[in-house]
Amino acid sequence: MAKPFDIRRQTGFNAIAMACFVLLYLPIILLVIYSFNAGRSVAIWEGFSWRWYISAWQNDQVQSATVRSLILATSAAIFSTACAVPAALATTRQGSFKGYTFVFALINQPLMVPEIVTAVALLIVFAAVKVATGYTGFGYLILAHTAFCIPFAYMPIRARLQGMNLNLEQAGADLYGTPWRVFRHVTLPQLWPGILAGAMLAFVTSLDDVVITEFVKSAGQDTLPTYMLGQMRRVVTPEVNAISSALLAISVVMVMAFFFLSKTRK
Repeated sequence: MAKPFDIRRQTGFNAIAMACFVLLYLPIILLVIYSFNAGRSVAIWEGFSWRWYISAWQNDQVQSATVRSLILATSAAIFSTACAVPAALATTRQGSFKGYTFVFALINQPLMVPEIVTAVALLIVFAAVKVATGYTGFGYLILAHTAFCIPFAYMPIRARLQGMNLNLEQAGADLYGTPWRVFRHVTLPQLWPGILAGAMLAFVTSLDDVVITEFVKSAGQDTLPTYMLGQMRRVVTPEVNAISSALLAISVVMVMAFFFLSKTRK
């Protein structure tokens, strides 16, 4: 009797897997290590120090960019999740309908199109709006990040809806509950883990975004990633490593929370 196929038993599979992990994570580990370097070099270890974390904490530009990034990411997460919830309900509770594939593709368009294309398109549209209205404020960044983050919020919400038991919703409807009351008292309590997971995924995506921000932002609207990009064009110090390590820590915490919320089945 032939043995079942197991990719893990194939010659060289473990070596290739380990090489991939090393190439992916070794640079990140080195970045975190050198963020504690006492000297100014990002490649020569001169002793352990919290110097660059303290420097980044006391840097006015870093502070303003961090606050701006958090406001932008929070706004984008809230608005994109608010758009993703009805979109997920429409594509999971209405059954198949004419144009379903088109609607699904439209919602997920930012995932399928290269980010640079989306950034250029937003730049063209917002440039025309700025000329017509004279407004050059922070709202354009919020709109751009919201549009880009919608599919990231949509995916876990839709997955949660597909995994839910429809019997409870049908029972609520049989008991003469209006669609709103059924949604509020039956669907929403079960959907909360998916909504929170989608919001956190959108938050992390917006917080880390560089390309769209770089194209859409006006003068004086640097976020933390674009500030770091600007610093990389000048003299690079471990302060950039410290900021990157802090962003990495935030991202890891958010992704872990997203994972545990996605596994919730209460």
